[in-house]
Amino acid sequence: MQTEVHTNTTTNTDTFPIKGTDYLEFYVGNAKQAAIYYQATFGFKWTAYRGPETGHKETVSYVLEQGKVRFVLTSALHPEHEVARHVAEHGDGVRVLALWVDDARKSFESAVERGAKPALEPHSLSDKDGAVRMSAIHTYGETIHMLVERTDYKGVFLPGYEPRNNDFPIQPVGLKYVDHCVGNVDLGDMNRWVKFYQDVLGFKLLITFDDKDIATEYTALMSKVVSNGNGYIKFPINEPAKGLKKSQIEEYLDFYRGAGVQHIALATDDILFTVDTLRNHGVDFLYVPDNYYEDVLERVGTIDEDIEDLKRLNILVDRDDDGYLLQIFTKPVQDRPTVFYEIIQRKGAKSFGKGNFKALFEAIEREQEVRGTL
Repeated sequence: MQTEVHTNTTTNTDTFPIKGTDYLEFYVGNAKQAAIYYQATFGFKWTAYRGPETGHKETVSYVLEQGKVRFVLTSALHPEHEVARHVAEHGDGVRVLALWVDDARKSFESAVERGAKPALEPHSLSDKDGAVRMSAIHTYGETIHMLVERTDYKGVFLPGYEPRNNDFPIQPVGLKYVDHCVGNVDLGDMNRWVKFYQDVLGFKLLITFDDKDIATEYTALMSKVVSNGNGYIKFPINEPAKGLKKSQIEEYLDFYRGAGVQHIALATDDILFTVDTLRNHGVDFLYVPDNYYEDVLERVGTIDEDIEDLKRLNILVDRDDDGYLLQIFTKPVQDRPTVFYEIIQRKGAKSFGKGNFKALFEAIEREQEVRGTL
């Protein structure tokens, strides 16, 4: 079986309109320190805060923004809190993939009617800046989709949060928006969750990769990509495939102790500047050997960038029928080898870098070997 690119010949239509990614919320062990990391290395601006100083006694949350990317870092103040339990089980990781919708109640009811499991009933939060309506449904693992309706709200983030500013100079690195979020699920669950997004949310299937596409000498995985109607939301979903050794998906599932968000792809308009700045800030990236670049131009054709700059920064390049893309992947950003980031610049390409899969997965295997988990 080869890669399958799926044209939109099905009758799938969005169950409800989705305007984009509203925010990603991470449950972490120490939100203050995590916030400083993202400010100092990734150049996020601290924009809002909720905690004891604002009258919230159970958790603390730091809101960080750059371009259209919004992260919320949340920690528990008491060991018996659900956030603390989640961190103890999974380590630092993504709990909420929040979707920006027109009507949080109608969206929730439509999703539940189609088979979604409720996570949070529709309700409103309000303060002097207006009201936000929210609801939530479950997806793979303990991840939830928060449905956020904020048409009538003019505040900094959500009611209960207060504006904040950085205490030290921040250098933005050029991040624009969330390109896609990748989920890892157990063997045999990929098709189940693809069907969930198709049947419940009306997403369409964009592309299928099998274990012939995403394989090395030792490991393999399978992946399918689903997207909403306007293409703003793209969710690749991975599951492990049979191989000689433990794949990166199996390693993730072991350390995260279940399904969850594996990596977040953040878009930039100038990947050379973004990666150069991130490296100077101390962000660690996967290493691809120099011989990757020996025939890359034969494979992808003419590109705008100097190949020596790509080689110096270890940036990968691939082409599809619509153009080309440039991408690079960080190492995990916490001690457990779970969540990491992709930095991506699209120059017309709509795909996900199939031509780089082998080099990328061999790079991950080298890290697994160092950790003793391959």
